Amino acid sequence: MKGKDDPTAGITMPQQIMASSAGALLTSLIVTPLDVVKIRLQAQSKPFIKGKCFVYCNGLMDHLCVCSNGNSKAWYKAPGQFRGTLDAFIQIIRNEGLKSLWSGLPPTLVMAVPATALYFTFYDHFRDHLIPILHGNTETACLIAGATARLGSVTIVSPLELIRTKMQARPLSYKELTLCIQTSVAKDGWLSLWRGWGPSIMRDVPFSAMYWFNYELGKKWLCQRYNSPEPSVLISFLAGAASGSFAAFVTIPFDVVKTRRQIELGELEVFNDSRRRATATWKVMNTIVSESGFKGLFAGLLPRLIKVAPACAIMISTYEFGKTFFRKLNAEKQLKPL
Repeated sequence: MKGKDDPTAGITMPQQIMASSAGALLTSLIVTPLDVVKIRLQAQSKPFIKGKCFVYCNGLMDHLCVCSNGNSKAWYKAPGQFRGTLDAFIQIIRNEGLKSLWSGLPPTLVMAVPATALYFTFYDHFRDHLIPILHGNTETACLIAGATARLGSVTIVSPLELIRTKMQARPLSYKELTLCIQTSVAKDGWLSLWRGWGPSIMRDVPFSAMYWFNYELGKKWLCQRYNSPEPSVLISFLAGAASGSFAAFVTIPFDVVKTRRQIELGELEVFNDSRRRATATWKVMNTIVSESGFKGLFAGLLPRLIKVAPACAIMISTYEFGKTFFRKLNAEKQLKPL
């Protein structure tokens, strides 16, 4: 039974899913323009050639994208005249329209919303189950539940990511896609659908564990500091931004490895390339250090922090607000007959 102080007491699982889905949608809408601008700035300094893979992220999930046309699609246009982030925003809006800042949003939402809803809902229920087992140790329960929930969601989404990459490379009917998957499984076994799973786990599971552990601590500290009996939207926002930034900083080396592995795997999948490349996480790290030095493991730290901090803040504050809203709604419904 859920206690009085339980964050999920008084709400149903469908309501939790609705709250987390709303958070995922809002986060994607706000953060996607930042990534579109980042990709365009990258493309202008080093243009994407046809068939080249790159990583697209909305702050919640990473997606591997294939450049199918270097000249016409808004994602890949790079006239070489952006002087910075603000200038890129202004020129994209002026020359291509406001909607260009949300290029690629629909396919991202197809995976991000259900995966995020699954992750947050599973996390809440597993944490609630662990707290009495751990004799009320909420922080430890959050750490274990966060790691486990991310492990499950990454494992479920990983095969879909490879399938999506194949479909982006060239138009495939469902029959052709099924045949493509069957061929891959027959050749390399079912585990071939989880290529790239290792680096994703190495980054996402520690990130999730640290995020939820520090979020709980930060939320409690802010509530005590401002004498708030319950976390407000602002408290959730600040705690989410701080905990997300810390987790992003600690796990950035694994993010760099994951990005390189994702791109390599995508190109191998797209072109049916049989070349063998370094697959072990530590081998990839050694390659990066030998090529760029130790600082190479922290490449892209600032853009990652700029994206992750607001994404975590918006997602968790929207989710907490949604749960509070449904909790009050359900309480009013129960009191209405009385």
